[in-house]
Amino acid sequence: MDKKSTGMIATIAAVVLCGCPGLIMCCLGATSVFASQVPGADIDVMGSSDPASAMTMGLVFLCLSFIFILIPIAVGFFTLRKKPETIVSDEPLPPAS
Repeated sequence: MDKKSTGMIATIAAVVLCGCPGLIMCCLGATSVFASQVPGADIDVMGSSDPASAMTMGLVFLCLSFIFILIPIAVGFFTLRKKPETIVSDEPLPPAS
């Protein structure tokens, strides 16, 4: 396998394992933040009906989703970028003066 196909497989795996859950977590976090601001909303966060707990959970989910979405971007950048090639020269170096 060449380096390009390995990088593509790693990027697809990162998108499936991190990117998709990150997008779902982003939607859940945004929903929790929105529900904490609605007066009279039926909130249940691990047995608590406090809007502050829904806000905290929503913000934590949004932060984690941001990290999960950045992982496939970083994997794709580092595996699929073109590295500069080193110049190999067979010419001998001149003597130091």
